Amino acid sequence: MSNAPTNASAAHLIDGKALSETVRNSLRSRIAVAGRPVRLDALLVGDDRAAGIYAMNQASTCAEVGIEYVLHRLPAGASADDIAGRVLLLNVDDAVRALMVHLPLPEAVDTERIQSLISPDKDVEGVNPANIGNVVYGRRSLVPCTALATLEMIESTGIQLRGKRCVVVGASNIVGKPIAVLLMRTEATVHSTNKFTPDLPALCRTCDVVIAACGVPQLLKADWIKPGAVVIDVGINRIDGPDGKKITVGDVDFAAVRGIAGWISPVPGGVGPMTVAMLLRNVVDAALR
Repeated sequence: MSNAPTNASAAHLIDGKALSETVRNSLRSRIAVAGRPVRLDALLVGDDRAAGIYAMNQASTCAEVGIEYVLHRLPAGASADDIAGRVLLLNVDDAVRALMVHLPLPEAVDTERIQSLISPDKDVEGVNPANIGNVVYGRRSLVPCTALATLEMIESTGIQLRGKRCVVVGASNIVGKPIAVLLMRTEATVHSTNKFTPDLPALCRTCDVVIAACGVPQLLKADWIKPGAVVIDVGINRIDGPDGKKITVGDVDFAAVRGIAGWISPVPGGVGPMTVAMLLRNVVDAALR
């Protein structure tokens, strides 16, 4: 591990905002050198307020690095066939090189089926099962953005992952499992855990890298962590703060674990900004390949 602090109060923060800005600067340069337009097409179904705000923010984020953003809308009453048909039309449109579908979709629509219809070459969120499967073969260009962000943040610490013990707490299809496979590709020894894993704290204490991706607020405590370990917190949870107001916390008890870990990512300001940066990078990769 590179320059990991040894005293209990000096854990290094893995600053997702700073890392993401480095990625964005690189993308601006790639787009400028390419000399041809880069575009992201996104499909939004219905009038979900949060999804609408996210789409608006995404348009702004794309513009900052020189990516054109085209939003395709379908009404709230759109059927699964309507949505599938639009995805298939976008798949065969030569002007569309990077494609994503905003969530949530209407309750009656099978989200995984729709995601599986996105052309793997255009699937910049890496949600098509074909792209998730590609992770096993070491093809990292269009893998799930959060998994890719997690690995980038681990690698930013300078740790040499070959032979290190890593644990991924949580085994979701889009986050936990792809992270585990990406770590396996580095020749680390990887443990993928779930709610049935016996004595999870004891297992975590043996590991040099701990990734929390279980969706349980502040589950991982200080006595779960090996001194000097790299801790990446993927969780985003809204809970009541001491004053009764809602606050955002991760799956790690940050204040306590910071005194034990060598490196730790905060929430907010950690994996979140890097996930956005990885989406933008996937867009550029898809558009310029």
